[in-house]
Amino acid sequence: MAMDAERRQAELIGQFSAQAAALSSAPQLAALVLEATSHPALFAFSELLALPALTKLAGTQYASSLDLLRLFAYGTLKDYKSNSGSLPALLPDQVRKLKQLSVLTLAESTKVLPYDQLMQELDVSNVRELEDFLINECMYSGIVRGKLDQLRRCFEVQFASGRDLTPDQLNNMIDTLSDWLGTSDSLLHQIQEKIKWADTMSEVNKKHQKEFEDRVEEAKKSIKLNNLSRQTSTYGGMTTFSLNLEE
Repeated sequence: MAMDAERRQAELIGQFSAQAAALSSAPQLAALVLEATSHPALFAFSELLALPALTKLAGTQYASSLDLLRLFAYGTLKDYKSNSGSLPALLPDQVRKLKQLSVLTLAESTKVLPYDQLMQELDVSNVRELEDFLINECMYSGIVRGKLDQLRRCFEVQFASGRDLTPDQLNNMIDTLSDWLGTSDSLLHQIQEKIKWADTMSEVNKKHQKEFEDRVEEAKKSIKLNNLSRQTSTYGGMTTFSLNLEE
């Protein structure tokens, strides 16, 4: 299911990217932003935001469409309401999409979302409306899975699709991965040193074992020679005694 959703996202991003590359005017690009942010199955926008073609919107009367696309990539409905004066008015499909994205943002920080918090963030007036939205627009669409707990008045999130990373989040992730890589390299070096030490000790133990076995063999040979020498001496005495009797 998750792989199918990711594949669908990639297909849609590819389609909108190809359309953007073929457009030349700001009005056309603004219309494309409207279409993308209204699409019911598209929930990732940072790749579209990075398209060189969309930079044509900057400095034009449609520049706010670029800001809106940025909001859909990283923001929430609450962010839109705080900046609605400088952004285009939203269509119903865009409002629904921004509410869905807001749920995903909340699910990033906690897996138990109180109804009161959700109603405030989503601008929903009652529990029935909230639960209908969570079921029909979030769980049925596959972007989240969870359990509605009416007794505790909360939504327990079991799975939530990830949102686009902000530039700051991306930089923090790069720093974290760099630190992890450095720690891994250090740990790998330590492991290699331990392996080298173990190999050296193994060779030393093999050498000691060989020396011990050689000494054991030498001792066995020495004991065997001593036994043969005693036997020869005994047999020699008996032979001499027998000859003396005959004389």
